[in-house]
Amino acid sequence: MQNSSAPATADDPTLILLTVEEAARRLRVGRTTCFALIRSGALESIMIGALRRVPADAPAAYLARRRAEQRAA
Repeated sequence: MQNSSAPATADDPTLILLTVEEAARRLRVGRTTCFALIRSGALESIMIGALRRVPADAPAAYLARRRAEQRAA
């Protein structure tokens, strides 16, 4: 049983790295779309051993770039 006062992992503000699934959830996109963003270089990620992780500030940075691009268009 999970403690109801414990933060959900994806919403934990102390995390500095997210799984791809957690990053996708923050962006409200699917896992496949998130991997496509990573492959294209639009969303920053790093490898730690065999694990791919997304810096916790990368989804917000991606969104800020997209918003700026749309305002400029």
